[in-house]
Amino acid sequence: MKKYILSDHDGVLVDTEFWYFKSAERALAEAGFTLDKDQYLQDMARGSGSWAQAKAAGIEDRTLSRVREARNGYYQEYLRTEAIEIEGVVDTLAELSAHIRMAIVTTAKRADFDIIHEKRQIRQFMDFVIVREDYQLAKPHPEPYLAGLKRFGATREETLVVEDSARGLTSAVAAGIDCAVVHNEFTKDNDFSQASYRIDSLSELKGILRVS
Repeated sequence: MKKYILSDHDGVLVDTEFWYFKSAERALAEAGFTLDKDQYLQDMARGSGSWAQAKAAGIEDRTLSRVREARNGYYQEYLRTEAIEIEGVVDTLAELSAHIRMAIVTTAKRADFDIIHEKRQIRQFMDFVIVREDYQLAKPHPEPYLAGLKRFGATREETLVVEDSARGLTSAVAAGIDCAVVHNEFTKDNDFSQASYRIDSLSELKGILRVS
């Protein structure tokens, strides 16, 4: 019986994956580089980061530093202005919270996370949040989810990870935790063969966890 959920954030609780890509694409375009979406997704799945293509093309670190600053600014602009809600998330979390303890384990930076949740109702259902500044090695390394287990004092068997990307799934599998992958249009072509469950929406967790 699962007692704990460690949930990814971007693409699971809020629809931000596309806007993170668009901000990088926009910043790189200003530096004269065209970001290939398919290659970007492959790089991100491996944990290579959003600048792998640009580095491979020989763009200097000094230029990439400027691009990164621009990307960060564009991303925060999108977070404030674009529709990033995922329908049904808050209602599902409210139902689950009566039976399951939940936390967020994300690669999002604290500043971005705080912008997203200035006016949203998601955090109230979470025991804690682990953001990028809270660990050294990012997904697909298992450290983020192992940190989540430690914070809960939970066993692997008692816990379910919820993810939307191959990078996050790899992190959960490496940590030895069952993982449910929720459909996200942006990451739908990732390799999810190691997932314990595949679901179309977060509400399907109620069936997996036998919550009514």
